[in-house]
Amino acid sequence: MLRLVSLLCILLTVFPAFGQSTSKYQVGTITEVKVHQTAGSGASDAASYDVSVKVGDTMYVVLYTPPLGEETVKYSAGRDLLVLVGKRTIRYNDILGQSFEVPIESQKTAAKAKQSK
Repeated sequence: MLRLVSLLCILLTVFPAFGQSTSKYQVGTITEVKVHQTAGSGASDAASYDVSVKVGDTMYVVLYTPPLGEETVKYSAGRDLLVLVGKRTIRYNDILGQSFEVPIESQKTAAKAKQSK
């Protein structure tokens, strides 16, 4: 009886680990930053940017609106960061560990560079 109870406790402890999905952060490289062109003629105070991020073999273009009108994103091309790619958003953490999500505007397969022999 003691063996049965201990086996049951072990199974109840291990079972929840199989039901959880693990999120997989990947390294993304910011390849290009452009000022976002809005369709409307009205000018807004907050500038938005189209940021191209390469993750694996896929190139994503996300819409980034910096907090408090910061413009440091203009100089971030070539920077690597850890990202979590969702269906419609990309999640990343800033230097303070705060998590942010940005919407994906488009995605395409990244062209592979030709290898020279």
